[in-house]
Amino acid sequence: MKFISTRDSREKLSFSEALFRGLAPDGGLYQFENIPKISDFFSSLEKGAPFRELSVQLLQRLLENEEDAAAAEDIIGSAFHFSPELKHIDKSITVLELFHGPSCAFKDFGASFLAAAMDRILRQRGQKAIILTATSGDTGSAVAQAFHGRDAIEVVILYPSGRVSPLQEKQLTTLGGNVTALEIKGNFDDCQRMAKAAFTNPGLRHLPLSSANSINLGRLLPQSFYYVWAWSQMRDIEDMAFIVPSGNFGNLTAGLYAASWGMPINRFAAAVNANDVVPEYLRTGNYIPKPSIATLSNAMDVGDPSNFERLNCLYDKNVEIFRRHIEAWSVDDKTTRDVIREVYLKYGYVLCPHTAVGWKAAELYRARHPGVHTLILSTAHPGKFVETVEEAIGVKPQLPEALAMLLNKEKSSTILNNTNDALAQFLLERFD
Repeated sequence: MKFISTRDSREKLSFSEALFRGLAPDGGLYQFENIPKISDFFSSLEKGAPFRELSVQLLQRLLENEEDAAAAEDIIGSAFHFSPELKHIDKSITVLELFHGPSCAFKDFGASFLAAAMDRILRQRGQKAIILTATSGDTGSAVAQAFHGRDAIEVVILYPSGRVSPLQEKQLTTLGGNVTALEIKGNFDDCQRMAKAAFTNPGLRHLPLSSANSINLGRLLPQSFYYVWAWSQMRDIEDMAFIVPSGNFGNLTAGLYAASWGMPINRFAAAVNANDVVPEYLRTGNYIPKPSIATLSNAMDVGDPSNFERLNCLYDKNVEIFRRHIEAWSVDDKTTRDVIREVYLKYGYVLCPHTAVGWKAAELYRARHPGVHTLILSTAHPGKFVETVEEAIGVKPQLPEALAMLLNKEKSSTILNNTNDALAQFLLERFD
């Protein structure tokens, strides 16, 4: 199995090579050279298979004939000390809870897998790496937790000043050690642009830079595992749709990859906030990036989703093919608050703002497709958004112990201007 850039198919990389490259030299994202066709894997998969066991089997199939396949059990065993959970709300709604990892967000799956895989490879080679990642909220805290304390790896996290929740900022800025938090005077799109520019900057090419954003294939691939696990648990339901809160669109891309491999679900919906570039693309056929807009569901405040490039390649840059596989809805902040309150009052179930956006999209999806069971991906623990949730339901959500311990820790960050040169200078001064 080889991997190629979304922009140039001539260079073919192994999985471990793509893992450390992060972004291709031409600015493209790595994808499968040929989509794996493993329908037999899905047909033979036992209902109720444990998540870790399923993940090992799936990774081995995807990396067949690669030396990395032999390491699948070691990597998965090191990465996943937690699992997704399903909450059946009523006859038409199930929530796939993805917040039971160390940072209480779905991005723990990708970050923990990537950290385990990179750590194993670096230790074998006697090498070091610098992880450079931009975050609009949950990515940074997941990466910080996953890579913290790994001697062979330095971590640099860019986050937009004043545009992550107070608790998210604590998660980014209190670990210290090999984790450095850069507080950027700008928005998430600035952070993402700066990180991308660093990877293609000839003056930084001698530094062992790699990415832990969903642009990294090693982050994206394991996110497909929980789609397959959820399907295997609920395979008796004939007509089911995944509803995916979406910002940079890595989570949705992972699900669509699983479907392309042969997972027998072809219904997907993207749930976005006011940053509605993809719904507009599906409506008009024109992809027009916009400046990001700050919302309550801040981890989805992305005006130019990086993974759109992967989706564009998956669907041959054809909007009609897109429309056959994906539907999308935009949900505003008022509706987000209303949904959090309504769901709490009706079911006693507490949603984070991102999951509330997904819940509303699921309602709209069922209105268009009566009888379809909606499986909503719950991307973060509501305790990470205390102010928003308490305002909506009048009750302060309980903090998981992992988050509660952060409240009294001191923040430590480096403030940086939102220019490519500012980041390049920092990296050279710190690591050259």
